[in-house]
Amino acid sequence: MALMRSGERIVASRSLFGATMQLFNNLLSRFGIETEYVSLTDLDAWRAAAAKPNTRMLFIESPSNPLTEIADIAALAEIGRASGALLVVDNCFCSPVLQRPIALGADIVIHSATKYLDGQGRVMGGAVLGRRDQVLDPLTTFLRNAGTTLSPFNAWVILKGLETLKLRMEAQSRQALELARWLEAHPRVRRVYYPGLPSHPQHGLAMRQQSAGGAIVTFEVDGGREAAWRVVDATQIVSITANLGDTKSTITHPASTTHGRLAAAVRDAAGITEGMLRIAVGLESVRDLQGDLARGLD
Repeated sequence: MALMRSGERIVASRSLFGATMQLFNNLLSRFGIETEYVSLTDLDAWRAAAAKPNTRMLFIESPSNPLTEIADIAALAEIGRASGALLVVDNCFCSPVLQRPIALGADIVIHSATKYLDGQGRVMGGAVLGRRDQVLDPLTTFLRNAGTTLSPFNAWVILKGLETLKLRMEAQSRQALELARWLEAHPRVRRVYYPGLPSHPQHGLAMRQQSAGGAIVTFEVDGGREAAWRVVDATQIVSITANLGDTKSTITHPASTTHGRLAAAVRDAAGITEGMLRIAVGLESVRDLQGDLARGLD
């Protein structure tokens, strides 16, 4: 709203968070701002889309939610510079501890501070980071008039959360890798999506861009929605919620929650199946988490 004008275009990843797609499709489109969606990993598609007139912004989420697809941030930054477009990276899953998009060439980085920056699910907040002329000055008028600013107390809570961010992210990433390996070996799990596993399609790229695989593990079970809900309903330790980033592990069914408002065809195009579950790994014993998930899987 602060950086775009009517008649300009956004090129965005097809695997964006569902609510972000809703904002682009239902809000920005009303003001004459067009959004074109392309595959996050198809650089040729990004070049072709960015070359179209009036492209002002490239918008990605890496790793993506919930499939943990990885974008080549440096390559997209180069495409953005060639077309005169800003590259915006949603860095929610990694936080600044695991990934530094600006160092890779991105212009603007955004975080849901509600997630890992706070770390305990206490407050709602967000962060927009970049050069002063691209972020602070243009956003000031919008923020003052729209009211999308943090309360002092919420800001203080997030600042306190930042003090333990590095410790939490590193520990939760180790836990997630262990759990992902266990899930990959489970006979009832069809597929696991985790950048830290060699089986991930962009594993090499992830390990170059990130210092660890992160704390989000997504997996598919046989049997569709009924089987996935059976796993969710059987949990006693993992919290059932669409939030993530807490020290407490959480589980959600993306097709009916985070991406539930999208048309089925859009979910299918993004690879989000009815049997898919996303777990945000916290700091509990991994053995306890395995036992909790096994109750439903078995």
